[in-house]
Amino acid sequence: MSNRTLSALVAGAFVAAVGSLAATPAPAQSKAEMEKMMKEKQAATMKALEGGKMEKCFGVALKGQNDCYAGAGTTCAGTSTVDYQGNAFKLEAKGSCVTMQTPKGPGSLTPKA
Repeated sequence: MSNRTLSALVAGAFVAAVGSLAATPAPAQSKAEMEKMMKEKQAATMKALEGGKMEKCFGVALKGQNDCYAGAGTTCAGTSTVDYQGNAFKLEAKGSCVTMQTPKGPGSLTPKA
């Protein structure tokens, strides 16, 4: 077996192994479980805001990593569809939001268009 064939064989086995790890599905959750999780996340968000140490910072969350609100037709946490979505917020330490810089500009205390 030539070195070239051996290299191709090893590379193929590596790709197959990595692919099988990536293809492992997450456990399915029922709609009721998802709704319960969303309500818990909303309650935790509200509690964090009431403490006065956090603030809503719009336009800084990465896709699917927002804490809440991502516009019409969405539910809440984890529903932003693009990075730095202007109407999706992430909780940040009070006073730090407007100093954060993203590829789309600074964070905002109000939803961005």
